[in-house]
Amino acid sequence: MTSNHETTSRESAAPGGAPCGLGALRVGLVGVGQRAYIAHHVASSDENAVLVAAADTTPEGRGRIAAEFGQEVEVFDSHTALIEHAELDAVIVTTPDWTHAEIAIDFLQAGIAVYLEKPLAITVEDADEVLRTAHETGTKLYVGHNFRHAAVVRLMHDIIARGEIGEVKTVWVRHFVGNGGDYYFKDWHADRSKTNTLLLQKASHDIDVVHLLAGAYTTRVVGMGDLVVYGDVVDRDTHEGETVHDWFSYDSWPPLTQTRLNPVVDVEDVSMMMMTLSNGVLASYEQCHFTPDYWRNYTVIGTEGRLENVGDTAGGVVKVWNRRHEAEWKTDGDVEYPIEGVATGHQDADVLTMHEFLAFVGRDEPVTLSPVAARAAVAAGSLAARSLRSGSQPFDVPALSPELLDHFARTTTPAPAAAL
Repeated sequence: MTSNHETTSRESAAPGGAPCGLGALRVGLVGVGQRAYIAHHVASSDENAVLVAAADTTPEGRGRIAAEFGQEVEVFDSHTALIEHAELDAVIVTTPDWTHAEIAIDFLQAGIAVYLEKPLAITVEDADEVLRTAHETGTKLYVGHNFRHAAVVRLMHDIIARGEIGEVKTVWVRHFVGNGGDYYFKDWHADRSKTNTLLLQKASHDIDVVHLLAGAYTTRVVGMGDLVVYGDVVDRDTHEGETVHDWFSYDSWPPLTQTRLNPVVDVEDVSMMMMTLSNGVLASYEQCHFTPDYWRNYTVIGTEGRLENVGDTAGGVVKVWNRRHEAEWKTDGDVEYPIEGVATGHQDADVLTMHEFLAFVGRDEPVTLSPVAARAAVAAGSLAARSLRSGSQPFDVPALSPELLDHFARTTTPAPAAAL
């Protein structure tokens, strides 16, 4: 087994028959479902890297490998077989959330660098175990919080960094999940034993962005939420062998007309959380899965103004109000910045995220997202779910050990200075 700590000279066939070249990073993929397409971005990286093998535990998933990535990609039926036989330098893990911790730990212990789709884990305890394993083995760990690289987030971050709204004091997020019924209530996402909470699966992006924009991590959290719509839909199905592309339809409206929901539906379809950050910033997040529109709205208020995005992809705008007006309200910002990037989805962010991972593995380039930040998102989201399920009791985020903070700080560009 070749680990990420070694460089060997080898020449093998890349997908499409092209040679890998000497010293090419051999990359594997685990989980060939909806998010597996990010493995295509390996080929577009500046690194000498090639996807050589993929694994899925289902026959349907294994059947998609050749069609999606080419006949040259070797097929395995488990991540352990991939570890034993594929001689990998790095792996991309896009399996369901509840498997993240176990699979990541196995690869880390094998010395194979890990790109792990967010969330890092579904409990803070499992997240901490993954971080400890990465520290103990010295194997590289990267968590795919791709939304950090989205154009709207980079734009808001730059506005704040330039001081246009002064010192950030509060952040509010409203998340309208217009496709929620199709994306999150027709498969394992609807089962809290596999997801824990959509405050992880869906909101971990936004919690991480709150931390980024505010410059600190959550230390105390309170949650509130309920299953108020999709629990009333009685039509259920297992969707065995299917992916979201097989059942998604814009005709599934209004929400109570949805059909073929997952047999188990016990996650909340509306939820909210309030956060106290280590630097005193107060933040809130709200999520609804039965709205007709689908976008995120951030409001960041500082000591000298506020910003707000209207739309979160190309064509949208980030507005800044930084002076007083005689009118009580004003829809036009004092300054407005167009949002660039893709018109829908987040493929541009996926590309940048994958390229950052491969540069980290191939050339030890520092990363912009520490696994500590990924752990902070898991801690806030999972404890918010615990809070909302226990009468909105507040919970404090448990501290992370100084040695783990120090370990991951060595490979990360400047990040929020928070004592977790």
